[in-house]
Amino acid sequence: MYAPERQQQILRLAREGGRVDVLSLADEFQVTAETIRRDLKTLDRAGLVRRVHGGAIPAGRLDFEPDLAERESTAADEKDRIAHAALAELPEDGSVILDAGSTVARLAAAFPLECSLTVVTHALPAAARLADHPGIDLHLVGGRVRHRTRAAVDAWALRAYGEIRADVVFLGTNGFSAGSGLTTPDLAEAAVKRAVVAAARRVVLLADSAKYGEEHFARFAGLADVDLLITDSGLSPEDAAAVEAAGTEVVRT
Repeated sequence: MYAPERQQQILRLAREGGRVDVLSLADEFQVTAETIRRDLKTLDRAGLVRRVHGGAIPAGRLDFEPDLAERESTAADEKDRIAHAALAELPEDGSVILDAGSTVARLAAAFPLECSLTVVTHALPAAARLADHPGIDLHLVGGRVRHRTRAAVDAWALRAYGEIRADVVFLGTNGFSAGSGLTTPDLAEAAVKRAVVAAARRVVLLADSAKYGEEHFARFAGLADVDLLITDSGLSPEDAAAVEAAGTEVVRT
């Protein structure tokens, strides 16, 4: 099958199902995930689909945002590797902010029992994983909880983050690129992410490679604001070099 034929089939599937994901398309068409990502980029440039986390949606559905359960099941192996690599960035004795995001929640679940840290988070999944940890002094930031991400947003959360200065924040994102920086679909979520970036001395972004090149409605940071990106080996050396040229160190797991 030629690329234009495959892209036409992908567009049909997206319109019929409301979205398509990279791994399922790669399996259906018996091609690599990278080939599918190129197809989706072509369709995106043509204005026929909009790339989102792990796949694409038909043009006109720009408000689409996958729920927490779907995020948890997407790229699970890659997220586990990223989370375990991020353990090396925990301070020995200090303060940490955990942003909302499925990969950040995996990091919270992997905290060693011997950890002795102050942890601040507005994300209920991360807080739940650390609530019984014997060495963690856990601070839960309040606010309106978004059902889709189980994260607190709005004025209470923004005010709390404006009053602290942590050693490191582990940040999540829906999309990132050298040109557009870090983006997410929701403006309220973006505002809190912007606040946590400002509240930490060091910013570590945890993002699987499928998010590279994706752009969403609300921009909350540039790559120059990120000290370290921990991602998986699906990010090509060329794309990793583009990220590093923007001022961010890259670790590929």
